[in-house]
Amino acid sequence: MTAFLSVEGFSFWYGGTQALRNITVPVEPNRITAFIGPSGCGKSTLLRSVNRMNDLLADTRHGGDIRLSGKSVYDPEVDVVQHRRRVGMVFQKPNPFPKSIFDNVAYGPRVNAIVRESDLPDHVERALKRAALWDEVADRLDDIGTGLSGGQQQRLCIARALANDPELLLLDEPCSALDPIATQRIEELLVELKREVTIIIVTHNLHQAARIADDTAFFYLGELIEYGASDELFTRPREKRTEAYVTGRFG
Repeated sequence: MTAFLSVEGFSFWYGGTQALRNITVPVEPNRITAFIGPSGCGKSTLLRSVNRMNDLLADTRHGGDIRLSGKSVYDPEVDVVQHRRRVGMVFQKPNPFPKSIFDNVAYGPRVNAIVRESDLPDHVERALKRAALWDEVADRLDDIGTGLSGGQQQRLCIARALANDPELLLLDEPCSALDPIATQRIEELLVELKREVTIIIVTHNLHQAARIADDTAFFYLGELIEYGASDELFTRPREKRTEAYVTGRFG
């Protein structure tokens, strides 16, 4: 069975610095996969390679391949704009546009012509409901998105990504700037969303990975040390370096 997303012998360089070394990892559909490891181990580089964000950087190159639904994301025929619609991205710090809540969520569908303008209100409502934000903002959609609380802003960013109807949702440390209550809301939301969309999350919070991820990949110094079901990786790791990291002996 072919994985939904397949990273195959993938390496990546920033200039002369190699950030990833021969990474091979499958990502199965409708599951949450966590990328864990110390700062600078390459997990965010891999995440940004999946949706081609690293293309925007000068003097970078890659080896190997990343395949989505069997097709290389680097295939010359791939429309990068459409690819990024299929692969949504949510960043560490909430970054809503300085627009209304409605226009934040409607931006992608408008640009990508996903729905007719007359259908936008229903589409925006659905995205906000999927992001568990609708009940909190339904009566103030004209308010500016940057006026929301930190946790609400992050859920708005998730709604903005979901409005493009992605197949894959990438989240890079989405809760690192949030308080425990807001973090819990995001975690509960992701567990609900995996029924509709495949999710990869980069996190330094090992408890978070253990709580919500079905599968976990541990990276160290640009290498994939271990990958497997989260309950096994956290309780019965096969590699000594994995055990040392998840038990707090380094990292």
